[in-house]
Amino acid sequence: MSTAVNLLIGFALNLASVLIIVRFIYFPGRRDRDYVFTFVIFNAIIFFVMGLMNNTGLSVGVGFGLFAIFSILRYRTDTVPIRDMTYLFVLIALAVVNSLLLQAQAFAEFAVVNIAIITLLYLLEKGWGFRYEIRKSITYDRIDLVRAENWPELMNDLKQRTGLPINRIEIGDLNFLRDSAHITIYCDASAIRASDVRLISGSLSNDD
Repeated sequence: MSTAVNLLIGFALNLASVLIIVRFIYFPGRRDRDYVFTFVIFNAIIFFVMGLMNNTGLSVGVGFGLFAIFSILRYRTDTVPIRDMTYLFVLIALAVVNSLLLQAQAFAEFAVVNIAIITLLYLLEKGWGFRYEIRKSITYDRIDLVRAENWPELMNDLKQRTGLPINRIEIGDLNFLRDSAHITIYCDASAIRASDVRLISGSLSNDD
């Protein structure tokens, strides 16, 4: 089998893993076209660069060197969320590892590595074993309730105004001249998503 055919088959296998990660794990949480484009293209470029090099040590250095260059040129002035940067690094590193394994025809190791990465990303995205909270800072006008003995009433007032299932709150700066306080509220992330679904379904039923 020719080198071109081997490279094409390897690219197809690598692309299948990338599409599973990007389309079914990353994309449902953040529907950003720019990042999807970046993830797929970066992975493909580095896979081909490594696949066309015969020297393993040189190809690994070039693969991670490209990641460093792209990071400096593209991301010095644009703040990228840590989650997106992690996905970018994972997909670039996956291109390097997949290229090396496929060149060595280590298909069993290729399957183990890709299945392990996909499974781990899926479990982390689903929050398996973790309880995440969403934090939101607000300016509150009823400063009379920001007292220890009035906290139950304060919690009820915040829940009614925001409509959020608040777990806990933190009191920040107090401004007695303007009768306001900066409060940080913490809500269960899974409860927020469930509330959004109920709210949307309720509004649709009312329209009907």
